[in-house]
Amino acid sequence: MFDVFLSIALALAAAWLVLRFTGFMAQQPRDYAGTEPAIDIRRHLSGPILCEGVIYGPLGRVSSRFVADMDGHWEGNRGTLKEAFRYVGGNSQDREWQLILGNEGAVVTKADDLVGQGWGQQEGSSLRLNYRIKLPKHAGGWVLDVTDWMYLMENGTIINRSQFRKFGIKVAELVATMRPVPM
Repeated sequence: MFDVFLSIALALAAAWLVLRFTGFMAQQPRDYAGTEPAIDIRRHLSGPILCEGVIYGPLGRVSSRFVADMDGHWEGNRGTLKEAFRYVGGNSQDREWQLILGNEGAVVTKADDLVGQGWGQQEGSSLRLNYRIKLPKHAGGWVLDVTDWMYLMENGTIINRSQFRKFGIKVAELVATMRPVPM
């Protein structure tokens, strides 16, 4: 009986090590040091932004699609990013992020649906944010751990890939584009 539990524990530990040191969760901001174009959230999350994306459920199938209008404003190193999401099926959601850019690209985030505050780092052409979010009741009301990776493209578009985890297990993934609205 002990051998069975030991085998299961070793298999789980091996799976955790593979996930931790490869793929999405293994990325670090320093991996993108010196990559161009360099992201500066004061510039690239400023003004009107159109966001379009999909959310994948735990089995990898699209569970939701959305379009969001965003608007960012900065005063020095403090910014506000307002988001108005419209989901296929009629649901909508508004969020307002408070962003504080610190030394050497560090970022602190706050929003009403976050549990505590988030933190992140911009480095080269990337931005990583980590936070805990409480989903709305119609989406289950769960508190999930989120890792957002945003990658700046040469034309100013940001590609956003986010993973949502509960107890360390991926339960959803988001892929979206964020493009400045032409003035």
